[in-house]
Amino acid sequence: MSSDQSRPVSQRLYDSAPSSRQTVKFLTAVTVGATLLILSGLTLTGTVIALIMATPVLVLFSPILVPAGFVIFLVVAGFLFSGGCGVAALSALTWIYNYVTGKCPPGAEKLDYARMRIADKARDMTERAKEYGNYVQHKAQEATQRA
Repeated sequence: MSSDQSRPVSQRLYDSAPSSRQTVKFLTAVTVGATLLILSGLTLTGTVIALIMATPVLVLFSPILVPAGFVIFLVVAGFLFSGGCGVAALSALTWIYNYVTGKCPPGAEKLDYARMRIADKARDMTERAKEYGNYVQHKAQEATQRA
């Protein structure tokens, strides 16, 4: 027979019962949850009542409010776009200034590498063009000598 079965039922219930700390946590969670649920319902009810009361006013003034809202949206979007372009230009100018003064801004190594690659390719193309020009000149001389 195990020791758990030899104990009385009341002792086993007492051991499996939640502690007072767990009980307080549970009651606090239930109280806060119920309060927030009630406040949520009251807010929803108030919002629906306000919408019902404001609908006639919105319908009457919609020929004015809709274009005004559209204009305000465009003005705000224009200011934000303008500000964004200004910040981008200022950032680019700052980067260029740092690059020119030799402060090595982020990405300068990649730019230098790309510039060297382009210069190498340009040099290679110039040499190839000279070689091809010499080849064409040589072929032209051969053709004139045969004729």
